[in-house]
Amino acid sequence: MASFGSLYVGVSGLNVSQAALNVTSHNLANIDTKGYVRQQPVITDFQYVKKGDSHLSSMQLGLGANFAEIKQVRDMFLDQAYRQEIGRQAFYESQYQAISEIEGLFGELEGVQFQNTMNEFWEAMQELSREPDNIVARASFVQTAVSFIERADNIYGQLSDYQINLNTQIIDQVNRINEIGNEIRELNIKIRHYESSKVEKANDLRDQRNLLLDELSKIANITYNEDKDGVVTVNLEGMSFVSEDLVYRMETVKISEDSDMLKPVWVAHGYVDVFNMDRPPSSMHDTDIGSLKGLLLARGHKKANYTDIPVRERYETESMYQEAVREYNNKISPSVVMTVQAQFDQLIHGIVTMINDTLSPNKEVTLADGSKMKILDVEKAPVGMDSDREMGEALFTRKSMARYSDWEEIQIVNEDGEIETISARIYIEEDPKDNYSLYTIGEIEVNPRVLQNKSLLPLMKNDKTGAFDIEVAQELLDKWQKPFATLSPNTLTSNNVNDYYISFISELANRGDQINTISLNQESMVASIDNKRAEVIGVSSDDELTNLIKYQHSYNAAARYINVVSEMLEHIIMNL
Repeated sequence: MASFGSLYVGVSGLNVSQAALNVTSHNLANIDTKGYVRQQPVITDFQYVKKGDSHLSSMQLGLGANFAEIKQVRDMFLDQAYRQEIGRQAFYESQYQAISEIEGLFGELEGVQFQNTMNEFWEAMQELSREPDNIVARASFVQTAVSFIERADNIYGQLSDYQINLNTQIIDQVNRINEIGNEIRELNIKIRHYESSKVEKANDLRDQRNLLLDELSKIANITYNEDKDGVVTVNLEGMSFVSEDLVYRMETVKISEDSDMLKPVWVAHGYVDVFNMDRPPSSMHDTDIGSLKGLLLARGHKKANYTDIPVRERYETESMYQEAVREYNNKISPSVVMTVQAQFDQLIHGIVTMINDTLSPNKEVTLADGSKMKILDVEKAPVGMDSDREMGEALFTRKSMARYSDWEEIQIVNEDGEIETISARIYIEEDPKDNYSLYTIGEIEVNPRVLQNKSLLPLMKNDKTGAFDIEVAQELLDKWQKPFATLSPNTLTSNNVNDYYISFISELANRGDQINTISLNQESMVASIDNKRAEVIGVSSDDELTNLIKYQHSYNAAARYINVVSEMLEHIIMNL
C-alpha cells in the first residue's frame, strides 16, 4: 500500500510543477502588458502521516506537495504612496498648463505686444502735452486710446474665453471618473463571483482594477478598502463613490444661474459640491491632489475685475478690510486666471481713471442733509475747443452709463457753513455690485463724442481767455509716472503704470516657475516610487526564464520518480 502511495506523491509533484510552469509562462506572456503584476505560485506540503513515536524524529511520512494559490506580488504601501503623489503631480501640472496658456494668450513674457501699445499711448500723451492745440496731436492721442482699449478688451476677452473653455476639460474628467466607477463596480462583481469558491484568485481582473485606481487617483483624491470577498470600496474627496453594489455618480452644473462656469456635484448626495474650494491648497492637509481640482482652482469661480483686489480706502473699517483680504487670499489669489484678470483690470482701470479725473475732475461736497457726493469741479475743469467751451467730457466713458447726471440744482453746505443752492452735474459713482457702473474692461470705450469731434477734448483753460491749459497736459504725464496701486493687498510696493505692468508680468512668470518646479519635483518623486513599485510587481524575463528551467527540472524529477516507483512495483509483482 505504501508503494502505491508513493505514486500519488509523484503525481502531486507533476501537478505542482505543471501549475508552476503555467504561472511562469503566463508571466512571460504578459511581460509588456500595462498594469500586469507578477504572479507567484505558492507551494506547500500536502499532508503527513504519523508512523509512531520517537524522541529522535517526528516519525512522519509526507504525502506530497500541494499547490496552495497564485498570489500577486504587490506592496500596498508603495501603491498608496504612488497614488497620492501622482495625484499631487497632476494637480500642479494642470495649474502649470493654465499658466502656460495665459502666458501664450498675452504672448509677452518679454513685454512685447501690450507694452508697445502702452508706450504708443504714452508717446501720444507726450506729444499732446507739447502741442495741446495741434489737431493732429489730439487725433493721434484719441486714436491710440482706441487701440489701447481694443487691445485690453482683446486680452481680457481671451482670458475669459479660456476660463469658459476649461469647462470642456472639466466635463471630460467628470465623465471619465464616472466611467472608472462603473468599470470598478463591474470588476468587483466579476472578482467576487470568480473567488467565491475560495480556490483561485482573479489576479488578471485585479490588475485591471488596480490600473483603474491608479488612473482615478490622478484625477482626484481617493481612499479605498478591500473587504474579505475581494470587493473594493472607494471614497472620493471624502464621499462614498463606489460601494459594494452602487456607483454614486457626479455631474456638472452651473456655479450660479447667471454663470457659464461649471462645477462637479454629487447627484446621489443631494447635489453637494464635490470639492471644498474654501480651503487653500496644502500638501500638509492633502488639499493639493488631483488634476480636476487643479483645473477648478486655476479657473476660479467667476470673471474677476479690479474690485476683487481689496484697497483700504474702499472699506469703512479696518476689520472689513481685513475680511476682504482674507476673502481675496482664499478665493481669488489661488486662481491664476482670476488673479491675472483682477490685476490686469486694475491696471486698465487705473489708467482710465487717472486720465478721466484729470480731464474731467470732481470734487466732494456736503449736502444739506449731511451726506456727501461728488460733482464736476467747474472751477478746475478744463474746457474743449468747441464754440460752447464744454467741460466734463472725459476721454473714456462707460458703455451703459454716463459719467455725470444732467445739470440739476442741489443744496450744499458751503465753506461758511451755510446752505447754498447750486447747479451741478453729479458724478455717478462706481458700484461694485453693478458691473455696468464700473470702469472695467468690457464696459469702457473711448468717448464717442470726442471720437467724432476731437475739439471736445478738454485741454483749454476755464477762464474765457482761450489759452490752452499746459498744466493739465503736464498733469497727465505726472500721474502716469506716479505710483497708483499695488499688485495685491499682500504687497507693500505701490507702482506707477510702467512698473505695475512689469511687476504684473514678472509675478505671472515667477508663479509659473514656482509651480513648474513643484511639478518637476513631484514628477521625480513619482518616478522614484514607480521604479520601486516596478521592482516588486514587474516581470523580469531573466528571473522567469530561471523559474521556467527550475520548474521544468522539477517536473522531470517528478516524472522520473514515478518511473522508478513504477519499475519497483512491476518487479515486486512479477516476482511474487
